[in-house]
Amino acid sequence: MKVKEYSLKYNKTGIDTRIIRNSTDTSEVLREVFDADEINIYECFYILLLNNSLKVQGFAKISQGGITQTTADTRLIAKYAIDSLASNVVLAHNHPSGNTSPSGQDKRLTDNIVKALDLLEIKVIDHIILTDNDYYSFRDGGLL
Repeated sequence: MKVKEYSLKYNKTGIDTRIIRNSTDTSEVLREVFDADEINIYECFYILLLNNSLKVQGFAKISQGGITQTTADTRLIAKYAIDSLASNVVLAHNHPSGNTSPSGQDKRLTDNIVKALDLLEIKVIDHIILTDNDYYSFRDGGLL
């Protein structure tokens, strides 16, 4: 698959050979995707694009915000997923504060994205919140 002009990334540090089996695998891949400075300075929202076998096909940076928030446009997420022929996606963003707890806004956004992608038969398998030293998995936490 070729690199698309719209910042869909492939082959960064070999993540395209990784298979997502659990939240630990996911967090390890995401730490390779996020720039180290991003995690502690400002919120960013990424998606991992996975095939039907949960193999990472690529990733896309959806947004970069300020210190306490960023936005994620569901239509952009759907576009990247469709363009890459992803069967599954992982949502991810960071909390520079170091607090891994999802906010009410994080939960609402996740629910909206899950509902929208479900119409396209694309499954959201997890939403990970990264901090410098830890992560929170919506799936492990029973929120997905």
